[in-house]
Amino acid sequence: MSVQPLSPNLPYACWEGAFTDGEMDRIQAYGDGLALNKATLVGRDAAEEYSDIRITNTAWIRPSPETKWIYDRMQAVIRTLNNKVWQFDISGFSEDFQYAVYQGSEGGHYDWHVDQADVSKVRKLSLSLQLTDPSQYDGCDLQLRAAKIIHSAPRTRGTLIAFPSYVLHRVTPITRGVRKSVVVWTTGPKFR
Repeated sequence: MSVQPLSPNLPYACWEGAFTDGEMDRIQAYGDGLALNKATLVGRDAAEEYSDIRITNTAWIRPSPETKWIYDRMQAVIRTLNNKVWQFDISGFSEDFQYAVYQGSEGGHYDWHVDQADVSKVRKLSLSLQLTDPSQYDGCDLQLRAAKIIHSAPRTRGTLIAFPSYVLHRVTPITRGVRKSVVVWTTGPKFR
């Protein structure tokens, strides 16, 4: 497991191999056993139509004895990344982990947004763990915007992409296959 050094030209950091293939298989099997629902948008009525903004199916990986190892590993990875890169004042997780599934048959996507919303605690870092091998889908790139430059994050299975939650990002439309990921937010006191 190695953290790639943060480039001053990139709005994110990566950790390749944060989870082994076997661990990712376990996470995916657990996520596939959950009931998926159409993802909603914070501040919007669940009945509202917003497919122009987001088409994603999600489920929540809640803390439990069965998922404790995922939470423990994610916390260790996040603390290491944060200490090496941002040194934000973080306190942990105030939200369950999101299991996200983008389907090519639905044109799954999530337009430009930031991960700041009406949540009880301030999201400091957003993380996305790539569960699907990139040969299994087309499109569905996690892109982050820094000024006028759009950066596409690595697609390698097992790569954890981390970025400050205030960074503008999107998931481009998927045109073939299925892409699965785990999305996590770590929180802390207000920035000062």
